[in-house]
Amino acid sequence: MTPELAVPPIFSPIPPAIHPRHADIDVQTAAWAETFRIGSDELRGKLVVQDIGTFSARILPEGREEVVSLLADFVLWLFGVDDGHCEEGELGRRPGDLAGLLHRLLRIAQNPEAPMLLDDPLAAGLRDLRLRVSRYGTAGQTARWVDALREYFFSVVWEASHRRAGTVPDLNDYTLMRLYDGATSVVLPLLEMGHGYELQPHERDRTTVRAAAEMASFIITWDNDIFSYHKERSGPGYFLNVLRVLEQENGLSIHQALTTAIAQRDRVMCLFMRLSDYVSEQGSPQLRQYLQTLASFIRGAQDWGISSVRYTTPDDPAGIPTVFRDTPTDDSPEPLDIPAIAWWWDLLPCGATSPGRYRPVQRTS
Repeated sequence: MTPELAVPPIFSPIPPAIHPRHADIDVQTAAWAETFRIGSDELRGKLVVQDIGTFSARILPEGREEVVSLLADFVLWLFGVDDGHCEEGELGRRPGDLAGLLHRLLRIAQNPEAPMLLDDPLAAGLRDLRLRVSRYGTAGQTARWVDALREYFFSVVWEASHRRAGTVPDLNDYTLMRLYDGATSVVLPLLEMGHGYELQPHERDRTTVRAAAEMASFIITWDNDIFSYHKERSGPGYFLNVLRVLEQENGLSIHQALTTAIAQRDRVMCLFMRLSDYVSEQGSPQLRQYLQTLASFIRGAQDWGISSVRYTTPDDPAGIPTVFRDTPTDDSPEPLDIPAIAWWWDLLPCGATSPGRYRPVQRTS
């Protein structure tokens, strides 16, 4: 069967990489999911064959193995929440009830000893994750991980309100919430843990560094929407995808929406590379490592997105590419017309915005 939409190769100037222990991590994550009984039997059966351990190994190709494994387990847990409760479960259309459950889970992340949800597999899995985050991270990193989890939970309740109402958000609101509901920000503290350092507040909280992380989130989530369109389009809750948003807001055909979404992510990718170059020149070795790992996160999500059965859907093959392209479809230095993120383009000084200044990230040994 020919897929409705064929996605062309997308621009990626970031070289691929993978942790040498990726196969073992994949097996360990599948075993972790079985141990904690994450999701229903049917959902868990799907998740354990989606190469989630390999995804984590692509994000932290040179990271500490125990943190790569922790990240893989955490990503699978997030899919247990997102697939099991938000996208495909009944709570995904009951924002009030969903908020109640997520607040109880948040309390467990804050205080794993709290006697709550004692018979809930997701709660048991979260307790294990929280203890390992504390073991491998600092107190500050653990606190930021919990805070980011709160942001993610808040955003998926927003999603549930649209599913209940059967509405499609406008592009600005969708862009803003997609920075959080893609669960990218909750991964960021683990990027530091994976390499055994803690980014100092005077660097982490700089506007340029925060913007670089948001750009990475934008690229990852736009790519995810593009690659997951085939999987999502036939579902009853297909309201929250950038292609659907662009179709509705701008009156575009699905093919025009795809072309527009690719151009948007290409323009942000070019800006991310330029900003990373600029910030790295004045940053500490830890900051340079952080920016490099953000790039690995982007590329890891791309490689996983075009190869995992989660998106290739072999029983109903999706029209997604198997390779990437070396040049963007849009390298304009002008801001996207999306108020929530247009300020990103104000962060580079004059002379650092030449369209040709993107270049592949070079790895350090």
